[in-house]
Amino acid sequence: MGQLAQQRSGFRAAFGVREFRALWAAEALSQIGDQLARVALAVLVYARTNSAALAALTIALSYTPSFLGSALLSGLADRFPRREVMIVCDLVSASLVVLMALPGMPLGAVCVAMAGVSLVGGPFRSARLALLPEVLSGEAYVAGLAVRSITIQSAQLLGFAAGGVVVALINPYVALALDACTFIASALLVRYGVPYRAAPQNPNARRPFWASSLHGARVIGSIPGLPALFVLGMLAGLYIGPEGLATAWVAEMGETTKTVGLVMGAPAAGLVVGAWLLTKFVPAETRLRLVGPMAGLAGATLVLCALKPGLWTVLAILFVSGIFTGYQVLVGASFGMSTPADSRAQVMGLLNSGVLTAQGIGVLLAGILADLVGVAQTVAIAGALGALIAIPAAAAWYRATAAPQPAPGG
Repeated sequence: MGQLAQQRSGFRAAFGVREFRALWAAEALSQIGDQLARVALAVLVYARTNSAALAALTIALSYTPSFLGSALLSGLADRFPRREVMIVCDLVSASLVVLMALPGMPLGAVCVAMAGVSLVGGPFRSARLALLPEVLSGEAYVAGLAVRSITIQSAQLLGFAAGGVVVALINPYVALALDACTFIASALLVRYGVPYRAAPQNPNARRPFWASSLHGARVIGSIPGLPALFVLGMLAGLYIGPEGLATAWVAEMGETTKTVGLVMGAPAAGLVVGAWLLTKFVPAETRLRLVGPMAGLAGATLVLCALKPGLWTVLAILFVSGIFTGYQVLVGASFGMSTPADSRAQVMGLLNSGVLTAQGIGVLLAGILADLVGVAQTVAIAGALGALIAIPAAAAWYRATAAPQPAPGG
């Protein structure tokens, strides 16, 4: 009971900070807009091309370039005031989405603009994650990370559901216009809700971009358990298939486009439940031991899709898999608490860019495979592969957590 009370106190303390509320609201708006855009683009591309691979490529372009943005541009969050980095990234993204929302825009130009939005999203996330420890501390910081992860998935769920309705009842361009509005609203929230802070002064701030990325990778490799945890985080690339293939999957099941949002949102709904259960009711030492098993079970559950079930059974499978995917909340929190303060922005940037890149590549490869063997079989194959990879990574993580843990940096 004492631990639960402390956790609840952490959640209250986090929301009691005005800056955190502004950052939280800004991120929620951006996430909802992003999911609206993904649904719109997937439906738009599939309608024009009737190709699951090309629809998946469009989704991949909303993830993959973020690797370059986070890996090469995360240093911007150490070179310039972090609030200003976030505002500029939001405004650039809004401008690009406005171009995407113009009727008649060539498909190639839409894809380039989508890649640009993904690219600038990298330094935006790095700046936000680097700013969070300056806004919250102690248990409030841990709770803030948990709230952030839960909010992202909840926003994805709402965005997918709303996106499916908007696209089905109106057209994809409305969803894209709404996405641009969310970026503008996010910029305003950050501008007026987060006080100005000068750029941090530390010896890593003036490293060349490529050297800064290598430094972040070395930090990850030097902390026991983090390499294994990184691998478990990358399994998101294998579990993202239902999102990128949702349009083709509902067609394969003989359903209408109104159900696309349901298929996309079911894993996110499960993750919200899983993350909430973990952070509310599971003691910290037990949570760490559950990371590996949950990572494997998230994939093993997807193997049931090989039976080619109907829509409602598919939604149940994806929801349960999403519950197990709640382990990703613990991945982010463990990285944030284990990394030295002067390297946190770059390390968190690498983690996020790695996950997003894995998702982008995973969606693209899943789309290609789905054109060959079908969507249901593709999801099952990806789940089985993820479960197999999780076994050695989980063992390495368990050994690291069983050993004495180093004190968190800074």
